[in-house]
Amino acid sequence: MALDNYMLPCLSKSLFGFECMGCGFQRAFFLFFKGHFVDAFWMYPAIYPLLALAGILLISRFYKFKFYQKSINILSLISIGVIITNYLIKQIIL
Repeated sequence: MALDNYMLPCLSKSLFGFECMGCGFQRAFFLFFKGHFVDAFWMYPAIYPLLALAGILLISRFYKFKFYQKSINILSLISIGVIITNYLIKQIIL
């Protein structure tokens, strides 16, 4: 069973013909869990900071470690920076 058949289409790409800043996340997420780590990175480079952020958010929900808020802030900024940089690179190159 191919997971591609069950992925949500990008509304921005469907309606307007250009990719949004989140395009590729879904595929990268499935590639990551299939064990294709490098392919997941090339599909959507922000997958790793976003997964780390999700992990920190999940852990901090049950256990407040010393610098949890600072970790969340830093990972959020890194994620946003990678998402924007990746989007701009795709727009310039493609």
